[in-house]
Amino acid sequence: MAAGKLSDSTHKIAFIDSHCHLDFSELAAGLATHIKAAQSAGVERFIVPGVTLTQSQRLLEFKTDHPECAIAAGLHPYFIDKHHDSDMAKLAQHAKLNRAQLCAIGECGIDATCEALAQQVSLFEAHVRLSNLLELPLIVHHRKSHHLIAAVFKRIKPKFGGVIHAFSGSKQQAEYYISQGFKLGVGGTITYPRGEKTAQIISQLPLESLVLETDAPSMPLNGYQGKVNTPKRVVEVFEKLCEYRPETPNLLGAMLYQNTKQLFGIS
Repeated sequence: MAAGKLSDSTHKIAFIDSHCHLDFSELAAGLATHIKAAQSAGVERFIVPGVTLTQSQRLLEFKTDHPECAIAAGLHPYFIDKHHDSDMAKLAQHAKLNRAQLCAIGECGIDATCEALAQQVSLFEAHVRLSNLLELPLIVHHRKSHHLIAAVFKRIKPKFGGVIHAFSGSKQQAEYYISQGFKLGVGGTITYPRGEKTAQIISQLPLESLVLETDAPSMPLNGYQGKVNTPKRVVEVFEKLCEYRPETPNLLGAMLYQNTKQLFGIS
């Protein structure tokens, strides 16, 4: 992108942070301030994933207190040692009873750096089935596991797409996910020099396949290492993405906003 292309300022552009854990303890003390700061920067809505059974259930109250947030329900593979055998059945019951309150199933997925891979795969398959049953998109976590996720999708085709959170992978992997109806989460990774390859791949993908995210309070952007990440930083992710995409900032912002609304059924 040519220098100066951001001169038609980003403050007029509306954003949605498609993945932020606003209910996590790191943000609790200053949550109202963090939300206000994000809204002042143009971030209108926030997608808050579920990660455990209890936390997914508590998100119902969180959504009532924070109507600018849309919520999901899921069992994150990072907490695999904390999930009980009955948690998936209870999560499914919770999701069925509260279907109208949910925008997605997840955060779920497979993380090859965590233990109990066979259990992770089984849980992920159950999430895909639940997503299909409730006609909701998936929020998918991956780490060194694209091949395992693809194998699950071959066994149980996801019917309502979703988002591959914090995508990093090859162009072939990106195109595979897009062919399965998924969008790719673009976050702080592209702000790092080591994220150049991912940013170049994202620059070549259809704009309809992208959404913005922060993963707050985790995954701080380059320059904020060691600090708690906040949802207002999604604007800086967008500004970095503008350096790689051919569209004007206004068009890029409008499409990313619409992509997220469409994916999660946000009115």
